[in-house]
Amino acid sequence: MPQQWDSAALFEFLVTRAGLPEDDLPATLDVTFEDIGLDSLAYLQLQSEVAESIGVELPADPPPGYTLADILAAVNPELAA
Repeated sequence: MPQQWDSAALFEFLVTRAGLPEDDLPATLDVTFEDIGLDSLAYLQLQSEVAESIGVELPADPPPGYTLADILAAVNPELAA
């Protein structure tokens, strides 16, 4: 299990699993799934993948404004523990 999940791993998921075109990858992590054109189903897929592959539970119902940076901030402390 990785000690940290980085933006490259998150971006890889967004492209390979959520269907985000590589040209549409954001320049910053301070964007929501909605900001980059992904829906709640893409988030649920990410949530499931994170739980299965690295054992970290993301919020089932993310709060408004839940960014990609927030996702990494939720995952990485759990991995370090």
